[in-house]
Parts: sequence; C-alpha cells; structure tokens
Amino acid sequence: MTCTFTGLSGFPLTPLKDESVDEAAFAGLVERSAAAGVDSITALGSTGSYAYLTPAERACVANLAVEHAGDTPVLVGVGALRTSHVLTNAEAAQAAGAAGLLLAPMSYQPLTDHDVFELYRAVTVATDLPVIVYDNPGTTHFEFTHELYARIAELPGIASIKIPGVPADPEAAREHVGAIRAVIPEHVTIGVSGDASAATGLNAGCEAWCSVIGGTLPEPALAITRAAQEGRAADAFAESERLAPLWDLFTKFGGSLRVVAAIAEQLALAPRGCLPLPIQPLSDDQRARISGVLDSLVLN
Repeated sequence: MTCTFTGLSGFPLTPLKDESVDEAAFAGLVERSAAAGVDSITALGSTGSYAYLTPAERACVANLAVEHAGDTPVLVGVGALRTSHVLTNAEAAQAAGAAGLLLAPMSYQPLTDHDVFELYRAVTVATDLPVIVYDNPGTTHFEFTHELYARIAELPGIASIKIPGVPADPEAAREHVGAIRAVIPEHVTIGVSGDASAATGLNAGCEAWCSVIGGTLPEPALAITRAAQEGRAADAFAESERLAPLWDLFTKFGGSLRVVAAIAEQLALAPRGCLPLPIQPLSDDQRARISGVLDSLVLN
C-alpha cells in the first residue's frame, strides 16, 4: 500500500448538464487542477456530489478523473448507503486506476460506532487500495469520536483521516490535532477540511488539505498549502485571511458547494445549473456578489 494523501487534494465538482454528467466540463476541471500542481485529485467527494449519482455515473467519473489527471494521483469517493454498494464502487474505482478510496459513512437510519467500524473493516478487507476515512458530519450527521478514529486507524489499509474544520485559535487547533495524532498510528495522516480553517489546520500539524477551492481555483489553495509545508505559517494564514471574503460567501450562501458551482459557471468551467436537482442554483443577485468578490481577489 502506498499512501499519497499529503499536501493539497483538489476536490472537483461533477458538473451536470441536462441531468447527465458533463464529461467535458469534469475533465477540464481535473486537467486544470493537475496542471496547477496539486498533490492529488479527489473525485466524487462531497463537492463532487457523489451521493446524487448512479453507480454507472460514478464509474464513468472515476475513469475520467484517472484519464485526465496525468501523473497526479486520483482518489475516488465510494460512499453509499449499503456496504455492498460501497464495495461495488470500490471495485469500479480500482478498475479505473484510482490511487486510493475516500469513504464517508452514509446513512438514512442513524449509524452506531459499531456499524461504522464494520463498514471500514469490510472495505479494507475487500481492497488493496489505501482508504481515507471521511469525517464529514455536516453531510453524514455521524459524529466520530477519538476512540473510533483509533479503532478504525488500526485496520490494515487505512491511510488517512479527514477531519472537519479545526478551532480558529491556533493553540486550540494544535491541541485538537495533537489529541487525534496521539491515538492513531504514525503512518496514518490527518487531512483537514473546511477551507476557511485549512491554514490553521495545516499550521497545527495536519498533513493534508481536502480542498473545495482546490478543485476549481487551485492556485490560491496551493499558495496556502506550500507556505504551511515550508514552515511559513504566517504566510499561509495571511493568504487565507486574504480569501476571507470568499469564505464569508460559503457561510452566507448555504455552503461551499453552491458557491464553487457558481464560480465554475462564471469562469465557463461548467454549464449554468450544473448541480444535481433538487439543489437549486444561486440567484442572479448572489452570483453578482460572487463575481465582485472574484474580481476584488483577482481569482480566475
């Protein structure tokens, strides 16, 4: 098993057109991030709307990602409601040439810690690919404990744990990341999500950033990541602070997915209305606000 989950992982959208995957738009987003020099590309993460796609669509997206990423490693989200469906998705990702799997514990009925542990156990038994634990309570409504992190991290094949955003206070963030690091094996990396807190998380010891903007606007995400990796904590934080108007839009407009989709549409990287229904696009007034922020930050 080779772990590639460090540095910046760009999470591209999976744009739709007329309720079908826009293969050309998706390929373009993958090529854009790869050309910018991201460390990996994670297809079919939450930004990639994996939960809304059929198994056939997901297999298609996995193949497209690997085909257009060049030498950049591709990780593929395989989460689904049933373990058998997760395993089917994992097989398709492996057949496509994925370098690793991203797995969130999806559910309709609330899951127990035992349910979630058994899910990861089943997947690690069934595949040789490294598996990244995707802790995203905002979408899954499941709360991992440090004890569960520790149990799952001991499974063979677990390569990384993606945690939610860290506390804003740098010292509190270091304590938070340190507490997780203390209970998991050394080879298991910690990836931070929540773009607004990425600089703080990287500065606090996270080895990877699961980045929403990294899949559409990779350059500013790379600037933050490289600064943190090189020990330039102040520069990483300053670049994140410069992007504060963008992070504010994520909060004001119902989350990062809608905003990044609108950005991709404005930059002609995706067709208008590229999100899966029933998710509605932002209004013209909201789009104008986003356009103003992009212009002020010189993001394109």
